[in-house]
Amino acid sequence: MSSSKERTNPILTKHPLRHASPITAILDSGRSSESEVLVPLSELRLRADQPRRYFDPEAMRSFVASVRSKGILQPLLVRKVEGGYEIVAGERRFRAAQEVGLTRVPILVRDWSDEEVQLVALVENLQREDLNPVEETEGIIRLLSVKLEQSDEQVVSLLYRMENEVKGKITHNVMGNQEAKVVEEVFEALSRQSWRSFVANRLPLRNLPSDVLEALRRGRIEYTKARLIAKVADPDERSKLLERAISENLSLNQLRKAVENLSSTQQLATQIFTRRLQTIGRVLGNRRLTEAQQARVEALLGELEKIAEP
Repeated sequence: MSSSKERTNPILTKHPLRHASPITAILDSGRSSESEVLVPLSELRLRADQPRRYFDPEAMRSFVASVRSKGILQPLLVRKVEGGYEIVAGERRFRAAQEVGLTRVPILVRDWSDEEVQLVALVENLQREDLNPVEETEGIIRLLSVKLEQSDEQVVSLLYRMENEVKGKITHNVMGNQEAKVVEEVFEALSRQSWRSFVANRLPLRNLPSDVLEALRRGRIEYTKARLIAKVADPDERSKLLERAISENLSLNQLRKAVENLSSTQQLATQIFTRRLQTIGRVLGNRRLTEAQQARVEALLGELEKIAEP
């Protein structure tokens, strides 16, 4: 028999989809109405933490045109809240309905918990491949945050600790605890990728420079290319390469060569700069300076020391 902690702690609660087809089980769970119903748009509410944040303008215009000619073909998934319904899946359909002036849309009502809403919203978007890599990464972290009742940063820390244990870098028994089991269950339910693949390929996206991250979020560049461009340390050179990669649609190989060339150029520039500093140091060390010259050198050294501060 389960302990009281197991019965009440949502972290330990097994989701009903674990032993079924994950996507089908999630989207079919929590039914409170078997058939769709029409409701006024005014009764629908958008969720603040919807996984999808960016809608491509061109794709949205095309979708709006489709809704204008054919209407909403698939009902929105919602749950009952005070004063109406909260949209769990179907924000794009809702926005398109507003755009074309529809007053009512079809919905399917489900009885889902906050935790299940996170999972449903994420899976529904993943099923349609609507999320870009940044949104997918943020959505999965948020889902784990809800499941584990931890902050996003705590979730990321846990994932890295799990990875380090698997690699033998730490000896703590992370993989055997309940939190790690929850992580494994979530990725099994999503049937998208393993948690280790997520740590290796998706968590690094959170550390991308802001300009590269925004381009990736808006679908202007693929994440494999984004990670390459992020290796360019100089902000100006990185920005130029980013725009070139987008405008010229550079292949991964072309982009890799461009990054290597920039790295070689930067290394050469650094070597030349270092030699110049060394030469100036030797010359000044062997020269007798006037008081005015020495005062000026002291001032310049003070500026250099400020620049060199971490």
